[in-house]
Amino acid sequence: MAKNAKAEVKAQGLPQGYVPSLKKVYKEEIVDKLMKQFNYTTVMQVPKLVKITINEGVGEGTQDKKVVEESAAELALISGQKPVITNSRKDISNFKLRKGMSVGTKVTLRDVKMYEFLEKLIRVALPRIRDFNGIAEKMDGQGNYTLGLKEQIVFPEIDIDKNPRIHGLEITFVTTAATDEECHALLTAFGLPFKKHNK
Repeated sequence: MAKNAKAEVKAQGLPQGYVPSLKKVYKEEIVDKLMKQFNYTTVMQVPKLVKITINEGVGEGTQDKKVVEESAAELALISGQKPVITNSRKDISNFKLRKGMSVGTKVTLRDVKMYEFLEKLIRVALPRIRDFNGIAEKMDGQGNYTLGLKEQIVFPEIDIDKNPRIHGLEITFVTTAATDEECHALLTAFGLPFKKHNK
């Protein structure tokens, strides 16, 4: 286990030697599956998940700082990590926006927290979406994928009674995949439920 991963495990009070279940699945099943699927000659060619970033834009934050603070608190509950507040980089008069104003929150997850969040997303959050029939397949052309969620309340940590404001999240999966096809195969192997197309 990498040094930073060991420190993370210790900080979370997890047992020494703890490895998230999806990390085990990657090492024990996914690597071999992708090696065969893409005819890789070395394990080093197999794409892997590097990080997951979660973004939330808070337009109302320009008028009410409390909204940004509430958003940050929610994102901390969802991700298990303290988010950073993102600020506007320039003035936009149409939106009454000034450079430096708080416009959102963001968190970047790696290693243990990344795998824990991914498992929660797949097993708990996505199945709670009403009339769910899979996620869109469109990649970014560079081996990464961004998933948009319309409601943060699909995560069980969010208490709608405490904060009735419904808003969306953007979840970006950054991988080492060289192509969209490889990224799609990697995320599918992890269990992300992409929409099935009728042939």
